[in-house]
Amino acid sequence: MTDASDIRQGDWVDRLLPDGWRPYARLARLDRPIGTWLLYLPCLWGLALGWQANRLPVAEMLWLVALFGVGALVMRGAGCTVNDLFDRDLDRRVARTATRPIASGAITPRQALLFLAAQLVVGLAILLQLNRFSWAVGVAVLVLVFVYPLAKRVTDWPQAVLGLTFNWGALLGYAAVTGTLEPPAMITYAAGFFWTLGYDTIYAHQDKEDDAIVGVRSSALALGERTKPALVAFYAVTVALLGVAAWTAGLGPLSYAGLVAVAGHFAWQIRTVDIDDPQRCLAVFKANRDAGLIVALAFVLHW
Repeated sequence: MTDASDIRQGDWVDRLLPDGWRPYARLARLDRPIGTWLLYLPCLWGLALGWQANRLPVAEMLWLVALFGVGALVMRGAGCTVNDLFDRDLDRRVARTATRPIASGAITPRQALLFLAAQLVVGLAILLQLNRFSWAVGVAVLVLVFVYPLAKRVTDWPQAVLGLTFNWGALLGYAAVTGTLEPPAMITYAAGFFWTLGYDTIYAHQDKEDDAIVGVRSSALALGERTKPALVAFYAVTVALLGVAAWTAGLGPLSYAGLVAVAGHFAWQIRTVDIDDPQRCLAVFKANRDAGLIVALAFVLHW
């Protein structure tokens, strides 16, 4: 069983924030930005592909990039709040999660619900800055946000539900620029789904001992020693779909060079990850920020 808490003491949250703010910052995972990155990156993919289809002024695109950045931060926090509300009893039984704000009692469920409402209001305010077609696309993802925390109780593949949720930004970003949803966006969304199956399976291997103890299901437990062949399949499909998305969007050779670089990055992940070493799993999981940035760059620099 994991002994260490997943909350680091003495970091910037403890140093810079007032005492009353710290539990809320921890609840929103502001101290762990990788989740925000992984939510934001598909948004950048959708924005980049949308820009290839509808060349908005650069200033307007930069405004959208900033809006989606704030939106990813807020909605990731909302998702974590929902997750910790559902999981508070499970979290108390695991040393790694027992110090989380709701599980430890630093934030009551009622306070967490008020915080969730505040985050959703901010998210709505951001959504209303977009075109009307985007409103429907943005609201639709809320169903997945509330379903995901329950998935690990009923399926060995909660990572699939996370993939459907975390990559919604590919659709929303494209819609925000074009006012439509077209094949490049939908194919990119599918690519992100398989990408998430890969990186979140790696992440889940950190927790497999605790998950087995408390009865939580995951792809890491389901795959076991078959994880690396599965990662090969997940990441190969990811790259193939990204290539199809680039082709349907009419992107040029430089985009494909970027996707070759992403394929190399995925190969490095598979070669170096040790599914029995939680620290190595965490490091490889976090490296997916760089993989996602390479994809975004490939979609922008498309010559």
